[in-house]
Amino acid sequence: MTVHQPTIKQLQYLVTLREHGHFGKAADACFVTQSTLSAGLRDLETLLGVTLVERTRRVVRFTALGEKVADKAVRVLCEADDLVELARSEGQPLHGELRMGVIPTIAPFLLPVMLPRLRSEWPSLKLYLREETSQAACEALHRGQLDCVLLALPYGCGDVESFILFDDPLFVAFPGGEAPSGSTVGVEAIDEERMLLLEDGHCLKDHALSACNRPDLRAHSAMLGTSLHTLVQMVDNGLGVTFIPAMAIDAGILAGTNVDARPLRSANGFRRIALVWRRSSPREEEFQLLGRILRQIACELLPALAQEGRAVPVDATSP
Repeated sequence: MTVHQPTIKQLQYLVTLREHGHFGKAADACFVTQSTLSAGLRDLETLLGVTLVERTRRVVRFTALGEKVADKAVRVLCEADDLVELARSEGQPLHGELRMGVIPTIAPFLLPVMLPRLRSEWPSLKLYLREETSQAACEALHRGQLDCVLLALPYGCGDVESFILFDDPLFVAFPGGEAPSGSTVGVEAIDEERMLLLEDGHCLKDHALSACNRPDLRAHSAMLGTSLHTLVQMVDNGLGVTFIPAMAIDAGILAGTNVDARPLRSANGFRRIALVWRRSSPREEEFQLLGRILRQIACELLPALAQEGRAVPVDATSP
């Protein structure tokens, strides 16, 4: 008896439809017509003998079983991608496409330094970048939409491996003339009622609160910013104080402002910049190589890393 199984394309249609919630958008994402995508999903339902998607004029609603099948389909597609990468990784390393996620508190400050050098030394690498918050990037990583992520640790990203690049100290930014005396700032000098933080979803917010031993602290919505640049402008206008990572200061984020930033004096006053990937990925050796390359580039082009002891030893591969 011949048992017919779903095709990879049918599973791709199902997963993409759930992601977009719209037949037309899902069809565009799959580079097929809407009728082709709909027919493929109907064939999948006929094959399985169940209804996966309830179709109405306005809403695409997955059945309870449809959700379970889509979850399983994500894992199957990830395994299929890993199979292809397993074969490809036996050839030339860092060759071909690589989809990397980068969080917003790293991307604008580190990538302009690293990318030109990476393109120059590894011209066969086609690096596709996707800037997302830590939570969104980790979700995309486990869905197979990203191969690796430049992330700031500690952060709960699921079942991943990591390669530490360097430590990134936190600074406290004050409006001009308001910084306390001394070369560093203790946690006790920070007025919690004037603390400006990033919106939920940005791991820097959690790192800052952890450094202050106040992980439970929650700011009023008026005290939240959408980006580091927004927070700097809020501080420059006297609205409060905030936390800025050293890499952003090194990149000139305070240029043209009267903001006064001092290093935070705390046992947890830093975050660790790391390259992370799925533990099941067959490209681990390639990611280890990429991590070593990125660390070397950072240390050579950002000499303050070595001078301040922020570079992590070469054999460090975990937080």
